[in-house]
Amino acid sequence: MRPHSADLRHRIVTLYEQGNGAIRQLGKRFQVSQDSVRLLVKHYQATGSIAPKPCAGGSQPTLQSTHHQVLQELVDADNDATLVQLAERLAARTGTHVSGSTISRILSKLGIT
Repeated sequence: MRPHSADLRHRIVTLYEQGNGAIRQLGKRFQVSQDSVRLLVKHYQATGSIAPKPCAGGSQPTLQSTHHQVLQELVDADNDATLVQLAERLAARTGTHVSGSTISRILSKLGIT
């Protein structure tokens, strides 16, 4: 989700700081969740800023480029192997366990049909 606009954030914090509304009232007034208002006010009180926090970036992929190379080697060695067989062989070589659908996505990225 995208963060709320700076203008909306400013109006919410200003009204809350002036005592012109409780968290529940401000949430209804600006059509945002009460939790959004509460977190915004808490963030402002802690940092003095209404700017959104930076995106955390999500989790790292399970298979890195070294795994891609091993998978390429496995396909070159036996191009008739099923996705599940490739996943099992990859786990045996690298110790990394993934599903057949993960293998399918990586093969698509590598351009292997």
